[in-house]
Amino acid sequence: MEQAIDIASWVLLISGSLIMIISAIGIIRLPDLFTRLHGAGLADTGGASLLLLGMALQTDFDLNTVKLGMIAIILYLTAPTASHAVAHSALIGGLSPENPEENQSTDEAGEQDGEKS
Repeated sequence: MEQAIDIASWVLLISGSLIMIISAIGIIRLPDLFTRLHGAGLADTGGASLLLLGMALQTDFDLNTVKLGMIAIILYLTAPTASHAVAHSALIGGLSPENPEENQSTDEAGEQDGEKS
């Protein structure tokens, strides 16, 4: 039984690490603040929770497991709230989300007129 718990723990730890790496790449590669916030929010709630669950499986049920559970609860409450607050303040501050369809139509119109933008 202990080997099955170790395997499940490693699967959760590796999955959480992969989600964190993919989210970090997404934060770098995504075009605007709003899509970057989406990647960061997924890393906070998805990747970190898998990592915490994997670590909780490695410990026996003791004070460390309770601490990991409290960290998970705090992450679930604060990460989406912080992402929403940053996105809302950016929207109020005048930053608008990019619309790829609008950008594509203006690029195509410029190319049809013989101009490159």
